[in-house]
Amino acid sequence: MPIRHRLRPYQAEIGRAVLASVLNKSGYTFSVMISRQGGKNELSAQLEVLLLTMFMNIGGNAVKASPTFKPQTINSILRLKERLDDAGYGGVWASEMGYAVRLGKARQIFFSADSSSHVVGATAHILLELDESQDIPKEKYDKEFRPMGAATNVTTVHYGTAWDDSTLLEEIKQTGLELERKDGVRRHFEYDWQVVARYNPDYLRYVEGERERLGEDHPLFQSQYCLLPLSGGGGFLGPSQRAQLQGDHHRRSSPRDKGVYVAGIDLAGEAEEGRDAHLRAIKPRQDSTVVTIGELERPGPEAIANEPVIRIVEHYWWTGQPHPTIYARLVDLLKNVWHCRRVIVDATGVGAGVAGFLEKALGPAVVTPFLFTAASKSKLGFDLLAAVNSGRLKMYQGDGSPEFQEFWLEVNRARSFYRPNQTINFYVDPSQGHDDFVMSLALLVQGSDYMPRRASGRLRKGY
Repeated sequence: MPIRHRLRPYQAEIGRAVLASVLNKSGYTFSVMISRQGGKNELSAQLEVLLLTMFMNIGGNAVKASPTFKPQTINSILRLKERLDDAGYGGVWASEMGYAVRLGKARQIFFSADSSSHVVGATAHILLELDESQDIPKEKYDKEFRPMGAATNVTTVHYGTAWDDSTLLEEIKQTGLELERKDGVRRHFEYDWQVVARYNPDYLRYVEGERERLGEDHPLFQSQYCLLPLSGGGGFLGPSQRAQLQGDHHRRSSPRDKGVYVAGIDLAGEAEEGRDAHLRAIKPRQDSTVVTIGELERPGPEAIANEPVIRIVEHYWWTGQPHPTIYARLVDLLKNVWHCRRVIVDATGVGAGVAGFLEKALGPAVVTPFLFTAASKSKLGFDLLAAVNSGRLKMYQGDGSPEFQEFWLEVNRARSFYRPNQTINFYVDPSQGHDDFVMSLALLVQGSDYMPRRASGRLRKGY
């Protein structure tokens, strides 16, 4: 194997344990948690090459499942083929059926663990691998994948990172730790970003940049790099995060010379009784339209994340007013008063009409419609947390205004809920009020990409 693909000590430690279980037919189930981009896929591919080599004259199937076929399963297939070529098997291995690779009599078969896939009936003779196990439904694993190794007492490996304490991977981890306490056989292997960084200075710089950009308390940093499971939800912003959000600048009613301004607009949900229940669950009906104006500042040379600072400078708030009655004022404020370079507007449901109107009035280069879905709202929440945690988002000083009071009321009441597949929902419980100001704030953060980041030379890809 070329030296550029030599396994690091922590990868080799896992590989030896898995190989011993396969050769001794121990049938152990391992859980492997390695910090994101820390090398689990490289370890998996090299294990597959080794086992295909060892079983090429004996025969048998190894099976690997990923949460999705495209891109995860496809990436695993491509990596295995590359490593087979590196090992000198170019022209020897064969691709079969688009989802299997054969070397001699042995096969490595790849499946999707998506809920819509049908994989019942395959047998794993050599090894069963579950990639990103935290994203695989428990029912899918128990019904379709686990039985694949029942007749062969197959060794099983679950790879991934942490998410919340209800995932398949966390369950396998806890079961393994309990068995370890009984018989002393190590079944759980865990290496956070600090372990990986000991062997890769570029990775150290990359993760330090992510910590600066996201904040150490960000759910993604805690789960993917520190490998700490999340508790399932709670307050969206904690006391320290709310303290970080408070700025020392004054509210403004007009722009500064040469200031760069963006806006986030959350629209009132007028006449939305006909919306379906699924859409209401993603973005409940709101009673107010809120516009949040932010001023962008380029980061200083000492900033690691290279993201612009966003200073909230003004709020506009209309309650109970139909959209057409505020069209003219919206355009005047955004175009003639603040000269906004980027406007992110809620285009969900009836908001599509307002978004279309603003696009025509201000131009598509300025207005970006935002459609709320479970996935897009999750990204909205993660990006908002990153901006708060990194100190890039600041609210104006208290001025006693209704807008200031409502903003902090909603921020204090906002809750979060961590879903499977590493997504988040954030909201204010309808029994406690509305979340118009919080959603407008989150949309504002999306507008900060108007000011591009400086090139940082961050690591893009690793193993």
